[in-house]
Amino acid sequence: MKRWAFAALFLSGVLWGLGFPLGKAALKEVDASQLVLLRFAFASLVALPFALRTAEARALFRSPLAVGNGLVYGLAFLVQFEGLARTSVSLAALIVGIMPALIAVGARLLGEPVSRLSWAGVAAASVGAAFIAGRPGGGATPFGLVLDLGALFLFLTWLLTLRRIPRGSNPIILPAVNVIVAGLVLLPLSLVLHGAPKLDLSLTAWLAIAVQGVFCTLLPTAAWQFGAARVGSATAGIFVNLEPLIGAVIGVAVFGDHLGVGLIAGGALIVAGSVVVVLGERGTTAPDLVEAPSPLT
Repeated sequence: MKRWAFAALFLSGVLWGLGFPLGKAALKEVDASQLVLLRFAFASLVALPFALRTAEARALFRSPLAVGNGLVYGLAFLVQFEGLARTSVSLAALIVGIMPALIAVGARLLGEPVSRLSWAGVAAASVGAAFIAGRPGGGATPFGLVLDLGALFLFLTWLLTLRRIPRGSNPIILPAVNVIVAGLVLLPLSLVLHGAPKLDLSLTAWLAIAVQGVFCTLLPTAAWQFGAARVGSATAGIFVNLEPLIGAVIGVAVFGDHLGVGLIAGGALIVAGSVVVVLGERGTTAPDLVEAPSPLT
């Protein structure tokens, strides 16, 4: 079963990473909050049948924990893409590399075992993230960096809260509810920030947004929730580093981002530290997760 869990986590990291370059391409024609709103609109259209099909799924809309989880998820994407609009693709992607360290710390605070070796990896990844943040480059602004870092803590809250929500009989139910709630939260926020979304976009922009909605939002959300529920938090966190790796490579290759010494050194520290975290987790036992036949119970 863990083999499938790791495969799902690998898939989620790769697909989330593709969201950075696709988002940067769409941001040429649409504001950040409108991009995220349209992205979740596409995801919600696909998710709606799964979220309304059964009583088990509909009950999640009455669960404060599940609804709050979706709310945080939507806010995290909004803050992240407002940051992406003010930073380069590579920098925004590499900053995400601190997430495994944050997950390890959060897991320990919630009672999961984290070894000394893992803490060494946490320290290395944190230094790497600080190194990157200290060398913005690529047209990045300090406010953009603050937004990118703030989004990480929102995503951390979402990831750790997931482990407290009872797992239902169908693994697609909670991700479907997640993206629908997130979309409903984003609607008023986007209207306040940038007004009604622009619809006279090019075919390229619409394709980028649609692909983000289905393949970089709903699918990786479902894959992550499936995989993360079957391994320890810090172990799952290592797969988040596929996101900055994919985003940074495409940013340099396609968008012409400059990957200088600072970004290379910081990225190397983040990746190395995260690998050490996983090595340190080999000797620990993942905590028992919340099991439930239905959120109605």
